[in-house]
Amino acid sequence: MKLRNPFERKPMKPTDRTYPIVKDDATWQAELTPGEFAVLREGGTERPYVGEYTDTTTEGVYACRACGEELFRSDTKFESHCGWPSFYTPLAQERVEYITDVSMGMKRTEVRCGNCGSHLGHVFEGEGYDTPTDQRYCINSISLTLAPKA
Repeated sequence: MKLRNPFERKPMKPTDRTYPIVKDDATWQAELTPGEFAVLREGGTERPYVGEYTDTTTEGVYACRACGEELFRSDTKFESHCGWPSFYTPLAQERVEYITDVSMGMKRTEVRCGNCGSHLGHVFEGEGYDTPTDQRYCINSISLTLAPKA
């Protein structure tokens, strides 16, 4: 019996951008677990409510699991009840890249690491988010590592 892959996958849209960190798929596969590779390098999505950081309240900085680039601070994380860690702003705008994503029958904005191009999740905008930016960065836990505040 074949087991179902726990990560929803969609082809990642190529960009014209050259990232500071560039590696071929074989190198990424050697450095990442199969689940990390599926999400970070193939644009997959982990199932909701199962990620390591979904309910974490630990203070610190969240970085890209693939390259270590610092992306989000814990003081911008909030409980959105969407099943994935949510932030209302990145650490700095140049640390993330935005890609128009029209897969899944809808228009969304994909968020990638600005340092290595890894898929992180999506950002949604609207007045219903009750955040200082009216945004929700819905990020896969498996795309992140957390360095707790000392």
